[in-house]
Amino acid sequence: MSKPLRMSRRTWVGAWAVLCAAGIAATVALNASPAPDPQPEKPVSAECAEYISDIETQLAKAKVEGNDDDGVLAFTRTQVGADDCSDEILDHFSGDR
Repeated sequence: MSKPLRMSRRTWVGAWAVLCAAGIAATVALNASPAPDPQPEKPVSAECAEYISDIETQLAKAKVEGNDDDGVLAFTRTQVGADDCSDEILDHFSGDR
């Protein structure tokens, strides 16, 4: 049966140093690269904009009435065939969290 190859301590230290240098070089290169352009905002349909406006109005009314203390506000739509505005609502109100 053959003996397994043994690596000397110098070989391990050299391999570690090369990996560290490669990591540092990659970090410097990534930090020097320009940031990607921000994504342009998607246009919101008129119906969704109106719905978001209604939500903001109801939130302002609840705040004036003092109902915004750790409460839950629920909003429902009963219109048939209405646009699905869930993504637009999440995008609009995500900064409030």
